Amino acid sequence: MDKIVFLRKVLNTAALQTHGAALTRVKSQLYLSGVLSHCVPVLSLDPRRLRGNWSAAATLAQLTSSCCVGVEPGAHSEAFHRLFLPSVMDGLLSLASQLMRRAECVSLFRKVMDSVSWLLRVHTQLTTQVLSSVHYEQIQMCDDVTVSLLCVQMWIQTCTTSRDFLSGLSDDSVLLLLNEAVGQLAVSSDPEVGGASVRLILLMASQQEHRVHPLLLSFRGLDSLLDKDWRGCGFDQDVDQLIALIQSDKGRRSPSQASTEHVRAACVIQAAWRSYQTRRRVKSLSRAVSTLQRRYRARRRQQQQQREAQQWEEELKYQVCVRRQQARRAFHQKQRQLLQLLPPDQVQSYLQECERRAAVVIQSFWRGFRERRRYNNTHRHTLRHTHTQQQAARTLQRAVRRFLQKRQAAKAPPTTPFWIGQNGLTDSRRVELKTQVEEYISLHPSSCVSRQECERLHEEVQLLLLSELQRGDHQRREEERTEALLAHTHTQLELLRDAPPLSVVTATDAETFLSPSGPVAARARDAHNAMLQVSRLPWWRTLGEPAGVDAFGPAHRQELEAELGGLFIGGAAGVNTLTEVDGMTL
Repeated sequence: MDKIVFLRKVLNTAALQTHGAALTRVKSQLYLSGVLSHCVPVLSLDPRRLRGNWSAAATLAQLTSSCCVGVEPGAHSEAFHRLFLPSVMDGLLSLASQLMRRAECVSLFRKVMDSVSWLLRVHTQLTTQVLSSVHYEQIQMCDDVTVSLLCVQMWIQTCTTSRDFLSGLSDDSVLLLLNEAVGQLAVSSDPEVGGASVRLILLMASQQEHRVHPLLLSFRGLDSLLDKDWRGCGFDQDVDQLIALIQSDKGRRSPSQASTEHVRAACVIQAAWRSYQTRRRVKSLSRAVSTLQRRYRARRRQQQQQREAQQWEEELKYQVCVRRQQARRAFHQKQRQLLQLLPPDQVQSYLQECERRAAVVIQSFWRGFRERRRYNNTHRHTLRHTHTQQQAARTLQRAVRRFLQKRQAAKAPPTTPFWIGQNGLTDSRRVELKTQVEEYISLHPSSCVSRQECERLHEEVQLLLLSELQRGDHQRREEERTEALLAHTHTQLELLRDAPPLSVVTATDAETFLSPSGPVAARARDAHNAMLQVSRLPWWRTLGEPAGVDAFGPAHRQELEAELGGLFIGGAAGVNTLTEVDGMTL
């Protein structure tokens, strides 16, 4: 900071003089005395050594570049131009590359790039060094639009201020400058950067037309790139002028020039692709390096903590052992002192008492350990037995509940089909509902189906319903037959089970087995009740009964009598059929 204040004070004092020779003499003295040579290494210092003094570094760069313009080195002219000026330019570009990575230092980066432009206006031989510098390549690879725009504006300002700037450059330097401008057009998509690149190419073409035109023809496809990507961005006039300039000389190209253009176009594409790959690799490398460093530091910190914890634990164990040994030694020493104080005839009794107390302590500890182990075993066995009992109880309860549910479901009455009738729906209510339905149908006739079609569909539905009811009636008959057979079988089994031994059988008991009056009377009573229920049924319950078929008619009764072995069914005539049961004739 003291150097900066000193340089600024000296330059301001010299600038106030009426003659410019005083300022030139001061700059020469600063160079010859070594002050500028001492300031140049400061520009290339490591960022950690600068400690955030970026503003001071940018001011020092501005003052150093200002002192390099207009200086008279005298006898040291060759060293000044061949050694000192390249070192100053390298320091300025190094500082610019450091400022480029910090978003808060955009104004300082602009100041350093202005210093580079100020130095290039006078010393044009440094252009090749700038375009081939490693630091400038890093600046070019930056994705920040502001940095790219400042680089292009620096060259525009240099070419505009110094008319002889391009004339002092070699063909290779002019080609490198055009490569930078065309590369910005190919890579960037910002309108400001594109407009600045187009203006730079037009400025170069206007100042060095005979040199720039052949070089522009080497960039094949530049006119299509401008027409496709940069029209409508606010500088169409400049784009049209550059396209016209490129297309005006296309007809004068030779085959060698065309091949050269192919090679150069390939070089441009390769350079753009390699720069993109390099930028992506640098970004991923920085992230990978930071991730590796973070994981390594975390692992090292964890290992250090583990080592410290292990050392602390070992130290604690060592201290415990030492204290136990010290306590044991103190106890033994105290015992020896007490033994020395006792009379000789009491030493033996004292030692026996000590042994007895030690034995009591050992026995108490052993009994406590044994009882605790026994209690744990007993408690574990009790818990296991209790768990087994609970699990068995759950299994039994689950089985009983499932059995009760099945039994309750079997005893539940069957659900009445919805078309047979609903509880609480009387005949008068049914007639009323039928009247309402007919009125609604007459008021809202169907527009898609005719009345004849509806009647036909109604007849089909009635037939289907009748067939379904007949099928249900047949199933009910089968169920009744099965129930009758089961009842007959159960009755016979109960009679046989309750029968007395043959040694005490009387004539009355034999008559009971020989006469089927009991089962016949029970079946007759059931048949009579069933007939009464059928006669009391409403008309809609008999819709499923076919004409001429009676559920308890003679044909059905004959079938049941044949199955039950001549049993009297529903008031029929006497039994004429003989059935053989267990070798006896009934």
